[in-house]
Amino acid sequence: MKKLWIPIKKVWKFILLLFLILLTFSYAMFQGGFVSWFLFYSFLPFAIYCVAIAFYSLNELEVTRTLQKLDYNSGEPLRVAVTVKRSKSLPLFYLLVEDNLDDSLKFANQQKKPKALLLPGLKKEFSYEYIIEELPRGEHFFQSFTLRIGDPLGLFEKEKRVTSEGKIIVYPAYSDLLYRPFENQYDQGLTASRERVQRDTSMATGVRDYQPGDRFSWINWKASAKRNVLMTKEFEQRQSHDVFVVMDCVPDSHFEPLVSFTASLLRAILKKGAQTGLLTISNERASFPIRGGEQHLQQLFYHLAKIAAKCISPFEKVLDTDGLFIQQTVSFMLVTAQITKPLIEKASFLGQRKGGTITLFLIKGEKVSPTENERSLIAMANARGVRIVMVHEGEHKAAFSEVNFF
Repeated sequence: MKKLWIPIKKVWKFILLLFLILLTFSYAMFQGGFVSWFLFYSFLPFAIYCVAIAFYSLNELEVTRTLQKLDYNSGEPLRVAVTVKRSKSLPLFYLLVEDNLDDSLKFANQQKKPKALLLPGLKKEFSYEYIIEELPRGEHFFQSFTLRIGDPLGLFEKEKRVTSEGKIIVYPAYSDLLYRPFENQYDQGLTASRERVQRDTSMATGVRDYQPGDRFSWINWKASAKRNVLMTKEFEQRQSHDVFVVMDCVPDSHFEPLVSFTASLLRAILKKGAQTGLLTISNERASFPIRGGEQHLQQLFYHLAKIAAKCISPFEKVLDTDGLFIQQTVSFMLVTAQITKPLIEKASFLGQRKGGTITLFLIKGEKVSPTENERSLIAMANARGVRIVMVHEGEHKAAFSEVNFF
């Protein structure tokens, strides 16, 4: 019905325009005089322009979108330059251009709107720019532009949707963490080791200055005597410290900080020279094997860029349904924003199965203290051998400092 109405509407507007021309001409003929003929000749250019707009084709307009880059981090600004080119020089009274964004970008904080009213005149090329101040994490698609022109009388308006596809990927924001593997210290509880991941002590690759914590057997006495300073052997670092990270994807108000910390953690582990894997269950289960290298980090970040909080099962059920990974001799780290008694019990059981301590990172809001219930659950976790590390939003760098251990 709507498609049938469009040609009828155009015909009606042509009839209305013809009626206005005949009306002004009749008035000039019967009234006579300078004023009536001036009115007719003044209206005539507008009428001719209306006819020209009615037959003007928007197909000749070529719209291009220019992006500075295709990969961003969450919170970065996005600057988009839109350029319109045409081959004919018909003067356009106005041109309304709108970049049709997807919902995730449409409701983001915009410094300059993606919709602009241009006054091209006789120009064959014109452009505008819009800015999105803080990009949300995710994979965002650009589909098309909407173009609209019209005449000064408002009789004829033409609109066309021009396909112009594009895509950007916005990775989660991350912090530069100093990853230090956790270890047990006798009679002192749990701390973070400041040593490198693992050294091959069978082959020394050089010497360096002695640092507190270096073993006595590592001291190079020849170099120490020559330089009159204690020197320590530098050993080749092995890539054998493996970490498997499990991220909670249950809907929560702190899901974005949770994703950000997981990205920071994975990056820090890989930068340290260790290897890591990742398990998430959202819309579907995604498990990444334990590997190292920049390409693996890029793969993990791409997954975290698209992940959504759509898991319908509680975190402890996720651990329960994926019991195969516990057979690996690796360190396990759980990242969640909610701590519950069943989760602690499950983590304790997994820790006993693998003969070590499970580390659970609890993501909290900025400067938010744990509740009484959370304190009692943390005490229970300590008694069951589950290490709890509380991480506040915006304070990721303190994740491996001893003040955050419970």
